Amino acid sequence: MADPLSEMISLLRPQAPYSKLVEGAGAWRVRRTEIEQVYYCMLLAGRTCLEVDGKEPVVLSAGDFVMVPEAYAFTMSSLEPPPPDGLQTQPLPGEDGSVRLGSSQGPAEVQMLVGYCRFGSPDADLLVSLLPDLVVVRGENRLADLTRLVRSEARADRPARDVVLEHLLQVLLIEALRSTCEADGAASLLRGLADPRLAAALRCMHAAPDRNWGVVELAREAGLSRSAFFTRFSRIVGLPPMEYLKTWRMALAKKYLREGQGTVAEIAARVGYGSGSAFSVAFTKQVGRPPAHFGRD
Repeated sequence: MADPLSEMISLLRPQAPYSKLVEGAGAWRVRRTEIEQVYYCMLLAGRTCLEVDGKEPVVLSAGDFVMVPEAYAFTMSSLEPPPPDGLQTQPLPGEDGSVRLGSSQGPAEVQMLVGYCRFGSPDADLLVSLLPDLVVVRGENRLADLTRLVRSEARADRPARDVVLEHLLQVLLIEALRSTCEADGAASLLRGLADPRLAAALRCMHAAPDRNWGVVELAREAGLSRSAFFTRFSRIVGLPPMEYLKTWRMALAKKYLREGQGTVAEIAARVGYGSGSAFSVAFTKQVGRPPAHFGRD
């Protein structure tokens, strides 16, 4: 059976990572407003406070991992002592490629591995909207190991570096997403996969996007009535079931078109459209140009 989360991350194509070791001492505060980058951080020592715009502050301790897949501005600051109001710290680069925050004297009180990456998919905004907008995982050693591997590979000049990094980033993102607890989180694909009934329907859609699915058939796979399935899916995943299916089909169609995997008619059949003309109309309405033109761009 298809793994929707793995397929989603693969389509997102994480790439172009930037990773650094950050140390802090005394009072400090830094703010980041890069809106086209995915941010992640593994806290190695000490404690810090993360404030993502529009969300409650999160206290991070050694062993915690945080990721912000969405394009949110955020602030990180010292916890003990707290920074004074209005303080904006200028990071100081070290000779070993690390960055120092706050006091330059004495040992570091906080140490963290910080990284950024981009999603190479032209559907990134749409796909990321199906993921949690803030991921916090506490005490997961596998994430610490993966973060160190990403940093090591990013700093090296080895053959096939970019390919290795893309796969490492995919594993890091999957591990982070499946390690987080989404029981009380915002609507997302991850919450849907954590629900045994909805997961069955989601896997069916991903396993056979070419099938003529309807809400009744998907509700049957989930073992729910039509109305209960529609309401539950919309609330937990964040999209009505047929809207989710259309989103996934179009993401696949774009991938096939970019890679030249068949004619428009063949791709239409692979993503569940009965004719090339019906697919072309739906594709043009969603993407803004016909599939034949998209494939040539």
